[in-house]
Amino acid sequence: MAPPTKYRHIGLLKFHSYLNFSQKLKKKKKMADSISSCSSSANSSSSSVRRLTLSAFQLVHWKQPKKSAAAFGLSLLVLVSVATLSVISVVSYLLLAGLCVTITFRVYKSVIQAVQKSDEGHPFRGLLDRDISVSSESVRQLADQGLIHLNWFSSETRRLLLVEDLVDSLKLAGVMWLMTYVGSVFNGVTILILADIMFFTAPLIYQKKKVQIDDIITSVRCRFDEKLLKLQNVLPGAVKRTKAE
Repeated sequence: MAPPTKYRHIGLLKFHSYLNFSQKLKKKKKMADSISSCSSSANSSSSSVRRLTLSAFQLVHWKQPKKSAAAFGLSLLVLVSVATLSVISVVSYLLLAGLCVTITFRVYKSVIQAVQKSDEGHPFRGLLDRDISVSSESVRQLADQGLIHLNWFSSETRRLLLVEDLVDSLKLAGVMWLMTYVGSVFNGVTILILADIMFFTAPLIYQKKKVQIDDIITSVRCRFDEKLLKLQNVLPGAVKRTKAE
């Protein structure tokens, strides 16, 4: 017969192996739970971004005319107010207007509830109970997207300013030369007002005049390509070789 110490040692080895196996299972389960939670949060953040994009698309294309008209009117009112008043005055007036509306509605509902002896509760309870907190995953995703755009902008700015491609740098010089005339006529707020008007009216115009606008864009692009080809033929041979590479 084997001594009892040998059986005891074998039992301890089996017990330790069982503990190690159970700990590994727990770790795998925790990793799976964390991965699933991360994937669910990522899916929720991406779905929220998709919802915002879809809502912006619906506003621009006037799928819901009342909401689009309200957004267009409010944004235009704010920009015109900023053009005539200071930003602090505009923010103060907007907050005062909002408080006047909410306080008046709250007092009105309180009086109605007191007269009718009803207990409907706070009129804004649904909005107060709504979760408006921003998740860390959404902030991280937006930060990653902003970092991608920032890196692209810095690399393109370096490429254009250091004349890696002479044609592209000349295009930038031409655009900046035109912008000097635009800046002498309009200021920043006026450009924002025009951009807001174009943002809400251009999709409607394009939907109604799609064929004519496409023809005009195609003809302008062809003429621009012809001018660009002539410019490349005029450029020195070293520059054309760099362009071809």
